[in-house]
Amino acid sequence: MQICREKYIMSKKSNMDNNKIQQEILNLKKNILNLNFQKYSGQLEKTSQIKNAKKEIARLKTKLSKNSGDKNA
Repeated sequence: MQICREKYIMSKKSNMDNNKIQQEILNLKKNILNLNFQKYSGQLEKTSQIKNAKKEIARLKTKLSKNSGDKNA
């Protein structure tokens, strides 16, 4: 079920333009900052959320560079 949900989210994000992708990356970075504060204050129970957010940023950056590459070609 988790894999299907991730594929749905990625297909939804495949329609995003570069500005929306950059905004989503910024939101995820803010989220990571909050998660790190929670982690070090002992409030975060699921530390895997940090790892998942970092992976999502990497996916979006890859998509952003792919979109930029397509426009330059």
